Amino acid sequence: MTEQRMTNSQNAGPASESAGGPVGKSASKPAPGSLGRSSGPAGRAAGVVLGAATLAMGLISGAFYVFACAVMPGLARSGDRVYIEVMQNINDVIQNPVFFASFFGALLCTAAAAWQLRRTTLRWWVFAALLVYAAAFVLTSGANVPLNDDLAAAGDPARIADPAAVRERFEDAWVAWNAVRAALCTVAFGLLARALVLFGRGRDH
Repeated sequence: MTEQRMTNSQNAGPASESAGGPVGKSASKPAPGSLGRSSGPAGRAAGVVLGAATLAMGLISGAFYVFACAVMPGLARSGDRVYIEVMQNINDVIQNPVFFASFFGALLCTAAAAWQLRRTTLRWWVFAALLVYAAAFVLTSGANVPLNDDLAAAGDPARIADPAAVRERFEDAWVAWNAVRAALCTVAFGLLARALVLFGRGRDH
């Protein structure tokens, strides 16, 4: 009888340990949906993409900000033909890989970060940034770019019959829409910066 009890006790030991093992391990696992700097390759990749999105957004918001607070006010002091010529030149040279890397990169990297973080509460910050920048992107494509095209179609400033009329059709509308997109991009940058700070702390909220 005593031997049988001892045998049963010895058999129960490993079973208890094996039953307790997974419980202890599961207690140390990260909460579902968390994704921080300690989450392995997936977490590091998400951090890199989120950082790239924040950088690109900062660059594009800075570009529009400089137009709003320096470039356009400076050009406003110029004569009509000079104004048209300089804006035509700016609109031509700004179509380069460096500008496009930030203009399109902000959209693509933010979208990629939103997808990678979709199962964390950080998604609200990144999705909000994506929506705000999408509005700025559409605004640029639907308002500023057509105005640029119309200004280019006016031709050589030296040969325009009424440069004042060409400038009038362009200036006020372009400046107003640029201010709006600069504000939108700045908001999107702030949202991404907040998400990046929380991510760096290893928090998903």
